Amino acid sequence: MTPRNGVRPAAPLDESDRERLLGGTHHDPHSLLGAHLGRGGVAFRVLRPYAESVTVQAKGLRAELHDDGDGFFSALLPLRRIPEYTLQVAYEEATLELADPYRFLPAIGELDLHLIGEGRHEELWHALGARPMTHQGVTGTRFTVWAPNARGVRVVGDFNHWDGTACAMRSLGSSGVWELFLPGVGEGALYKFEITRPDGSRTLRADPMARRTEVPPATASVVAESHHVWHDEAWMARRGTRPVHEAPFSVYEVHLPSWRPGLTYRQLAEQLPAYVKDLGFTHVELMPVAEHPFGGSWGYQVTGFYAPTARMGTPDDFRHLVDALHRAGIGVIMDWVPAHFPRDDWALAEFDGRPLYEHSDPARAAHPDWGTLEFDYGRKEVRNFLVANAVYWCEEFHIDGLRVDAVASMLYLDYSREHGEWSPNEHGGRENLDAVSFLQEMNATVYRRCPGVVTIAEESTAWDGVTRATHHVGPAGFGGLGFGLKWNMGWMHDSLGYVEHEPVHRRFHHNEMTFSMVYAYSENYVLPISHDEVVHGKRALVSKMPGDWWQQRANHRAYLGFMWAHPGKQLLFMGQEFAQGAEWSEGHGPDWWLLDPSYSAEADHRGVRDLVRDLNRVYAATPALWQRDTVPEGFSWVDGGAADDNVFAFLRIDADGAPLLAVSHFSPVVRHEYRLGVPPSVPAWSEVLNTDAARYGGGDVRNDDPVKPESVTAHGHRTSVQLTLPPLATVWLRPA
Repeated sequence: MTPRNGVRPAAPLDESDRERLLGGTHHDPHSLLGAHLGRGGVAFRVLRPYAESVTVQAKGLRAELHDDGDGFFSALLPLRRIPEYTLQVAYEEATLELADPYRFLPAIGELDLHLIGEGRHEELWHALGARPMTHQGVTGTRFTVWAPNARGVRVVGDFNHWDGTACAMRSLGSSGVWELFLPGVGEGALYKFEITRPDGSRTLRADPMARRTEVPPATASVVAESHHVWHDEAWMARRGTRPVHEAPFSVYEVHLPSWRPGLTYRQLAEQLPAYVKDLGFTHVELMPVAEHPFGGSWGYQVTGFYAPTARMGTPDDFRHLVDALHRAGIGVIMDWVPAHFPRDDWALAEFDGRPLYEHSDPARAAHPDWGTLEFDYGRKEVRNFLVANAVYWCEEFHIDGLRVDAVASMLYLDYSREHGEWSPNEHGGRENLDAVSFLQEMNATVYRRCPGVVTIAEESTAWDGVTRATHHVGPAGFGGLGFGLKWNMGWMHDSLGYVEHEPVHRRFHHNEMTFSMVYAYSENYVLPISHDEVVHGKRALVSKMPGDWWQQRANHRAYLGFMWAHPGKQLLFMGQEFAQGAEWSEGHGPDWWLLDPSYSAEADHRGVRDLVRDLNRVYAATPALWQRDTVPEGFSWVDGGAADDNVFAFLRIDADGAPLLAVSHFSPVVRHEYRLGVPPSVPAWSEVLNTDAARYGGGDVRNDDPVKPESVTAHGHRTSVQLTLPPLATVWLRPA
């Protein structure tokens, strides 16, 4: 029945409250809107712009509210308690029935708010962002956002025609968090936050914690929940059984959008795992997959830190790809970019009207190289945002490793800055102490929560202790940064510089190939031939090599053989595994046509790919090449000084003392009866890999099998072997 009698208008709103609600600057809209028990009954107040009428409905109750103008509707009903009610909102073209968002208690707990305030919420993605849920028996989505400087925040989306007047959020005190539960809003809804800045202006922002986004260039966030059922239990159970630095670790670096342009995550899952498994790589490293507005940034300018890019599908589609790689026995490393973020005015920059994620000092905030903004690592909430983000990718997407980009730019206050453009730290030094603390916290948290995950630093300086434990203090007084591995940028620059020289000049640069062993055990290293080395005029790996096409390929193969035998893990960027001659372009990706049987030189490229397959096969089966990568006992020079011959000969030794002899010869001539000292304990040696083999495109200069030592002293050994060294080739031998 409709109780006509006793329905009175509610007490009028204070004009200030009315203006603040309409203007989106009220910090506590729930105190005025919804149902409130007071003297005379229950007062209902609703703000629904453009509505023609609003009716409250409950069991035994139906009451049309008074139109108070400007979209406000109210009534005072003679009730003793607040009923569970819905609203019937009539518009010109439709009538909607919905639960009133302002009748709900906060859908985020006090513990969540406490942890956010402390900067210690390790599962921040469960507390902030858009979370579909059932709250007080009603299904909908809880929206939460950290915006401590905002005068007001409203949710806008396709569910309210991008008008947030009826969806004002409440401020949850000193936490800086704003919250609103919207009944009836579910997965797939598009949304943003309309923030009123301290100066009264408004800005429309994507959700920093969005777990899904629109496909760029569209910028809205998308309400999402995962429904993926994982099938990688066996992989997850065994991945932490052996420390990464004592295990085979051979990485294929991939830019997903251009590996096979046009493929979705699910289509990639049908092709990439099989290709990588066939070549024998243990891991893939994915260039950044977090959402980014400009494809030409390759993902290194991130706007959606919690969302895989929508260019290739949904977050669950990306989970499907990771799952497929795991089921093929391949680990997944992801490039992670916590050093900076772009200035797009719909993303993180001055998010709530003032510097929030970036440093408040403009000189500290502006990244001098990339036109971006640096994070304020000294702010606990920002540090929490990033630490939780690292955990998020590992736990929600089963990522096995994070390669942290641009660590050097984070560590030094004077990075790319001239004198007078930076201020020293509290001790007068150039170290960014806040960044050091953040990296230590991130690494410690990831290793504690995610067994088997490895973190890898792209760090190009001589910073002490990048891969040292955080609790071990070094000579400089800092604890280690806590990474598992570090990119060896010095090895990369020196070795590429060496092979770019004509063979006749290489003897003058011999030390560029041997110097890496001076510091090889100062950190746990990865040897990276990454995307950075094959773009922007640097030429593809094979094109760096001097000589004609035969010599270029031979140099390429010899270099890969040297790289796979050198202490440290390996990383090779896509396209280099088959000697692509052109620089990489994100527009078209690898030149797969080079492997087409109709191409006249197809065998040349297939031969290099066959070599990479065999390098990985022999590498994985030979503990000497990986078991003692990080200790001096795993390596011994046979001859590191044969500069006139362009020869590098060394032993790799496993934990049981079993050796592998690696000999790289970077001259375009055959050297016969080349004597090298070998351990007397080995009665005979057998070639296990020769980069000059005919099947790889070489001249097939080989050694007789087996090679037997002679009692002739050489290189400090009582016995030695005489080898035939093929031109521009690497030969591996192991005990026969």
